[in-house]
This record gives sequence, structure tokens and C-alpha cells, in this order.
Amino acid sequence: MPRGDGTGPLGQGPGTGRGLGRGGGRGRMGGQSLGPGGECICPNCGAKVGHKLGVPCYEMNCPKCGTKMVRG
Repeated sequence: MPRGDGTGPLGQGPGTGRGLGRGGGRGRMGGQSLGPGGECICPNCGAKVGHKLGVPCYEMNCPKCGTKMVRG
């Protein structure tokens, strides 16, 4: 603002370069951080199985009814 009247060059005033971009910084999947432990639960019959490292719950089938499991 060379004259002090607010007519300075564009892009150099307040609000630029302050990290006001998109995103909340919480990471993937909403930042739940479920970790390697926990259980996989059947949404159909409610059966619970221990979560196995490296195998997503949605790839496991319920041992009772065969439905895909969900993380619980």
C-alpha cells in the first residue's frame, strides 16, 4: 500500500500465504486411527472376530452367515 489508502498490489495483503487451503489435516478415512487391533463385526448376525493385521474387515466373511464383516 504505497499511499496508505488500501490500493496496493494484488496478492500481497492479509490472508495470503497463511495456510488457508482446503482440507482439515486429519488424514485418510477421517482420522479414525483404528490401528492393528480391534474386532471385525458382522452387520447381519452380530458375530465378532479378531481383526487380522493386513486383512481389511470388509474382505473377511462372517464364520456364521457368510456376510462381509465391518470394522467395529
